[in-house]
Amino acid sequence: MKFTCSKIPLQNAVTISSRATASKSPIPLLEGILLEAKDGNVKITGYDLKTGIITNVEAEVEKEGGIVINSRLLCEIIRKMPGSEISFSVSSEYIAQISSERSVIDILGSPTADYPEMPYIDEQDKIVIEEAKLKKMIAQTNFAVSDNESRPIHTGALFETSGGQLTIVAVDGYRLALRREVLDKKDIPQLSFVVPGNALGEVERILSDGEGEVYVTLGSKNIVFKIDEITLISRRLEGEFLNYKNSIPGQPKYCLNVKKEELISSIERVSLIISEKMKSPVRCTFEDKVVKLYTASALGKASDECTTDGDGEGLEIGFNDKFFIEALKAAPAEDVTLELNSGVSPCVITPSDDSNNFLYMILPVRLKAEN
Repeated sequence: MKFTCSKIPLQNAVTISSRATASKSPIPLLEGILLEAKDGNVKITGYDLKTGIITNVEAEVEKEGGIVINSRLLCEIIRKMPGSEISFSVSSEYIAQISSERSVIDILGSPTADYPEMPYIDEQDKIVIEEAKLKKMIAQTNFAVSDNESRPIHTGALFETSGGQLTIVAVDGYRLALRREVLDKKDIPQLSFVVPGNALGEVERILSDGEGEVYVTLGSKNIVFKIDEITLISRRLEGEFLNYKNSIPGQPKYCLNVKKEELISSIERVSLIISEKMKSPVRCTFEDKVVKLYTASALGKASDECTTDGDGEGLEIGFNDKFFIEALKAAPAEDVTLELNSGVSPCVITPSDDSNNFLYMILPVRLKAEN
């Protein structure tokens, strides 16, 4: 194999594909990147048997072929090469020579025959969505994906399509995050599948804020995200996802409209005396036109107030400060509505303008007589 190409595109492609390689594995090839040169193109693959990322780079290919090279080492070599072009050649003994200007590095690679094959995708359905729209939806839900492996289905996010809309839902036992957007193409069938949170994190990193399109292809066991010259393949999570519609409380007793940033600032101030070692809930007292926040820990006490539009009639609820802040920050609106019922029922955060494009739910923390 022998090819020459521009450094920056190659560096970007190798970096992206390397995110799907295993950091430590009993199978050394899974820590490597597969490079295949053919027809004026270099195909670069990273695969850890769960998630695979394929990128493509234009190149002057003098001799076709392939090799597997340790991803961490290859990334560092390309990054530190001095010139704007990289020359790459592989000997019959699988010694890869990487050169640029006066720098030459030889490293030992592995043959491609033993590299695991990417899964076959039996295409069943396809969703098309704008890059920027999907990027925001993932960012505004993926924080609530569970990391508890005892319920593997909840370590991913639920994708649902219905009535020309895409809904993404994540739950972790303490909170729920839901985002909903209208799709440009209305003839998409009703679908429901769960994508691992780790894979979605990589998709979010790959996506841009532009107007390009993402093609999401659904197979019986895998999902494919196609973004320009980048393809990410992930396994589907199987199991029964939480019936989130039944988990959301019905008609709330109290609805209070608040300025999101003002409430975030108030929570952040009282949370200054909360730490990982000194955890304490934020006590929220919802009164007429105001919510009073208070917390106490071994470090001291803190109180603050935030104006609201509504009357909670003195309702007291305790919340985990981190969960409350993350939900508020994720909400794509300046004005939000807090829907409340009692001190032991969840707080539901919805848009104040009734646009119905997001919903966040946080379970309360039981309050002691004194914090």
